[in-house]
Amino acid sequence: MEKYICIHGHFYQPPRENPWLNEVEVQDSAYPFHDWNERITAECYARNSASRILDGNGKVLDIINNYSRISFNFGPTLIEWMEKKAPDVYQAILEADKESQERYSGHGSAIAQVFNHMIMPLANTRDKHTQVIWGIKDFESRFGRQPEGIWLGETAADTETLEVLAAHDIKFTILSPYQAKAYRKIGEEEWQDAVGAKIDPRRPYLCKLPSGKSIALFFYDGPVSQGIAFEGLLNSGETFADRLMSTFDEESVEPQLMHIATDGETYGHHHKLGEMALSYALHHIESNGIAKITVYGEFLEKFPPTYEAQIIEETSWSCAHGVERWRSNCGCNTGGNAGWNQEWRAPIRDTFNWLRDQLVPFYEREMKQYNDDPWMVRDNYIDVAYDRMREKVAKFIEEYAKNADQQEDKIRFLKLLEMQYHAMLIFTSCGWFFDEVTGLETVQDIMYASRAVQLAKELDGPDLEEELIKRLTEAKSNIKELQNAGEHYRKYVMTTKIDLLRVAAHYAVLSLFADYPEEFKLYSFTAKSNHRENYEAGRQKLVIGRAVIESEVTWETIHATYAVVHMGDHHLFGGVREFRGEEAYTTMHDHVVEAFKQGNVQESIRLLDEHFGMHNYSFWHLFRDDQITVLNKVFEASIENIEYQLKQSYETNYPLVQAIQGLNMKMPRPIKMSVDFIVNNKLKKAIERKHIDIKELKKIIDEVEHISVGLDKVTLGYLISQRISRMLRRISKHIDDTAYIKMKLRALKLLMGLDLELDLWRAQNIAFAIRKEHYEDYSKRAGAGDEAAKNWIEAVDQLTTQLNMNL
Repeated sequence: MEKYICIHGHFYQPPRENPWLNEVEVQDSAYPFHDWNERITAECYARNSASRILDGNGKVLDIINNYSRISFNFGPTLIEWMEKKAPDVYQAILEADKESQERYSGHGSAIAQVFNHMIMPLANTRDKHTQVIWGIKDFESRFGRQPEGIWLGETAADTETLEVLAAHDIKFTILSPYQAKAYRKIGEEEWQDAVGAKIDPRRPYLCKLPSGKSIALFFYDGPVSQGIAFEGLLNSGETFADRLMSTFDEESVEPQLMHIATDGETYGHHHKLGEMALSYALHHIESNGIAKITVYGEFLEKFPPTYEAQIIEETSWSCAHGVERWRSNCGCNTGGNAGWNQEWRAPIRDTFNWLRDQLVPFYEREMKQYNDDPWMVRDNYIDVAYDRMREKVAKFIEEYAKNADQQEDKIRFLKLLEMQYHAMLIFTSCGWFFDEVTGLETVQDIMYASRAVQLAKELDGPDLEEELIKRLTEAKSNIKELQNAGEHYRKYVMTTKIDLLRVAAHYAVLSLFADYPEEFKLYSFTAKSNHRENYEAGRQKLVIGRAVIESEVTWETIHATYAVVHMGDHHLFGGVREFRGEEAYTTMHDHVVEAFKQGNVQESIRLLDEHFGMHNYSFWHLFRDDQITVLNKVFEASIENIEYQLKQSYETNYPLVQAIQGLNMKMPRPIKMSVDFIVNNKLKKAIERKHIDIKELKKIIDEVEHISVGLDKVTLGYLISQRISRMLRRISKHIDDTAYIKMKLRALKLLMGLDLELDLWRAQNIAFAIRKEHYEDYSKRAGAGDEAAKNWIEAVDQLTTQLNMNL
């Protein structure tokens, strides 16, 4: 009997981009990271690209790329974010697929995913095809090959979905054993009941479809997959390996595939250090020769199905009621909210179905002005949706839009496709998965709906917003004061909506606080200044000018005139309108500037109202990240003043603080707070300096220990981890300078001496690469009696030991 093991990781995050900016805005709950994509990348996606094998003392023995040894898929919306924001991890994932092809008989470890994790059985036929086409095209553009398999969102399947996969030459998909209805050996007549997971997951099954096509199905091992989440299997790599091996039928003579499927985030995010348990399990199995590690494509080629299977219609891996979790109050939820219900799911599903169907005839009619096959154009739009290079988009327009010679036609063509793009994103499954209709994931889908509605209106199509809101009011919130999704739309989504005038206002406000170049990128827009003047009168500032704002997505442009008065703190008054000619601009400019120069700020503000009418903007119209940046600038002087006063208090009371500490007494709360704030602040500044002053750092650390300072462990742990990574990068650039390495080592020992939880992952990767590239050469030179080489080896050994590595 041949034993094979395949571990599949489904790596996915719900789309988090602001639909108007195409950027993920800051998420406070992810602190100290910018957002949850960034945090989960640090905790999981990055770590699996360079996972550790540890010795018995918990020190790093080796570093491996897990992705090259497992089967995996990445959600297209997530990997697109990663390409921009975590390019090193992105490249490691692509390299892992290439490496796996050499290991697994030409079969890569990566498989595709239906594009935005739509629940396929609840989609119409047209959307099913687009989801698969977009998923395949995205995969091919990244991995440079056709995908053999595809992951279905929540493994949700029905016969039509499988037909769509087969129609696009997908060889296999992965399902829960609870989705199997019946099975039989190929050639036999009688079907065996499989309901309730009564199916052997250790072999592939052929699913013959009504069209005459077929697709292979892999039903993963349910108990072991569940055990990873609930039985602590990732607490020990060896225990994990033993559990995998325990599932083989020792009496069987046919080749067996033990395979599991879980959320990829299990390995490092949901279970800290889970990626290392995965690495060790694979290492243990391979090094002991107890089974062969494989991927689905290789196993399928070596051992084609000898059994066939039928599926239960409209089922998934995360809802015991089929796919009801995404359209009804079936009882499935995340728990922890007693008394809540999910009656809101049905009206959200009905509302989005209604919106999709309202947009279809409008899209077909308008797109046929440019192409006889509107849906073929939509299927190909993914080619440029994530690559907005001007030349590439122009080529796309030339290929698919006839009679689009005028700029307004090109804009209209792109807007129609963006409308359909967002009409697809509204069905992202996460919008129904959780417990509350006003939660982030559901609101994200509603924001996509808002963007689709906005585009339809801008195209002189149906004005659907009020009806959308009316329908959303049927989705009742579990939080009494939030009422329903319709009210939440009015209070939250409508204030989030962006048009080109608001982008111009954002640009104008930013111009008060920074001297931007004549042309620069502003999220998914380009801002080009035609004229700008800044004036100051004490704390008060005025910026006035005009600029051209262009959307990189739709190519729409606006020539805007603006004027913004800053009265100090967060008090901003601004106006923006479309450029009405030189005479109107000059009149507005002269009136506002004259009033401001005369110190009559109130008159300046009145003039803004007069010239700009209803197009008034304030601090609250800034986009989220820049609100934080501007606030920090606005309060910079105030914060420095507070810091100065606290520092004076700290230095004045320091002898008293020492005395209290010596008497082992509890420090008064006001004194304790000021001491903690000042020492933490001093430590942060010392860490963030361009060059660390070791004497100063040691002095601060002595203070921390001597007066028992309460450290801000989250912030300091993050900052020191980042600093250590930068130190290792600098060492790698001065690799032949032993004195430099020893100097950095002294700082490293000090930083690691604090009682903090540090993330040494990146630093260890760099140290590992240094040894791999240089150690052998220095060893040879040291063996030949080169004292400098011996000193280098000693320094690097100390460095890797300090970083908890045993190499």
